[in-house]
Amino acid sequence: MGWLAAGDGYEVALVEGRVTARSTAGRSAGRQLKSLPKAVREHPQTDRLRRLAAWLDRHAASCREQVDAWMVSSLPVPTDLLARVWPDEAWQAALRDLVVVGEGEDEVGFLRDATADGGLRLVDLDGETVRIAPATVTLPHPVLLEDLDDLREFAAELGVVQSVDQIHRATWRKPDDLAEKATEVTDFTGGRFASRFGLAARATSLGYRVSGGYATTRVRDGGRTLEPAVWIGEPYWDGESETGALCWRDGEGRVLPLREVGPVAWSEGMRMAATLYAGRTVEEDKAA
Repeated sequence: MGWLAAGDGYEVALVEGRVTARSTAGRSAGRQLKSLPKAVREHPQTDRLRRLAAWLDRHAASCREQVDAWMVSSLPVPTDLLARVWPDEAWQAALRDLVVVGEGEDEVGFLRDATADGGLRLVDLDGETVRIAPATVTLPHPVLLEDLDDLREFAAELGVVQSVDQIHRATWRKPDDLAEKATEVTDFTGGRFASRFGLAARATSLGYRVSGGYATTRVRDGGRTLEPAVWIGEPYWDGESETGALCWRDGEGRVLPLREVGPVAWSEGMRMAATLYAGRTVEEDKAA
């Protein structure tokens, strides 16, 4: 965007998301300043730019959240929708370099462009730029990608950096030897926190919801929505707290047998439990 007058001798603009000033007078005309002079800091134009910067940050976060929801749910996304939002820099940053799967087996690659006619340009695993134009595509959850290791290796060669965590997202695959009536996973129980409030705060800061005594999230998997839930302690308890067992509930609140949990819901539930557990208090070995 252009530079805007902000009082005598100064102009302001957003530069890389930050309000920046430059001088318009004297020998230093046109030079960007390292900090905002007091007169510029208090100018209405500066305030407008700050509010615009805050809105742009919220918009970028909203785009990432929406793309992440498409990816976690592996829902079909119309290609013409991607073409319409692509000119927006925030949408483009969230979508660029995500693995996209079209209708054919060979229509897999890293998204590089979406054209106005509804076509998508991808870089496939052979390093070739290809064009696809299906009605819809998916941005698959990584646990569903058979060639995930190859994609990770190729992404490293290309220097791919994804704004939305997809191919480098931590994944867990459901074991084949689960007990028939098992309903809980206890791999991440016993993570101690100084307070239940601290554990709940960690959950919310990571984007999870706290409801009653549980940290929860919602995952669409195989046409239904499941709710992985980790026990974090009784509400209003102000003493030490520990992470408890992980279970999965259906839309009616029924706890599911582990064998009925789909691959995406399993992976996302385990990811939530592991991430909460990682913030536990670790006591140093005094002998060591």
